[in-house]
Amino acid sequence: MGNRPTVQRPDEVVDVLLLIAPDPELDPETAERLARQLWSEIAELDITSVRPGSGGPVPEGAKGVDAVTFGAVVVALSASGGVFTALVDTVRDWLGRSAARHRVSLTIDGDTIELERASVDERRELIEAYVRRHTGG
Repeated sequence: MGNRPTVQRPDEVVDVLLLIAPDPELDPETAERLARQLWSEIAELDITSVRPGSGGPVPEGAKGVDAVTFGAVVVALSASGGVFTALVDTVRDWLGRSAARHRVSLTIDGDTIELERASVDERRELIEAYVRRHTGG
């Protein structure tokens, strides 16, 4: 079947790795504040869990949400109910509200989409294709 991602069964829990790379021109405090804003918005979704991922080094002494602002977060969610689509929409909206050049990548089963400074139409087309691959829609 090649590299084509498998569509998840509705009763499955899917892990989505999110990596945020803030605009390198931002100061660290602003970048952290913006990352916390995104993680807060994600936590409001109907997800199973959020835990630190392995996207990068975590500063000594960081724990919980502090750890994810410096690397990655793994969001566990149900494959049914449109939660994945809501997660992608949340990331897309967060990117769209900022003039900064952030990059966010989402990975499921080795299939990654990276969102950054694309036009609104280009970003929408990329996201729709990615969502279709993982929802069967």
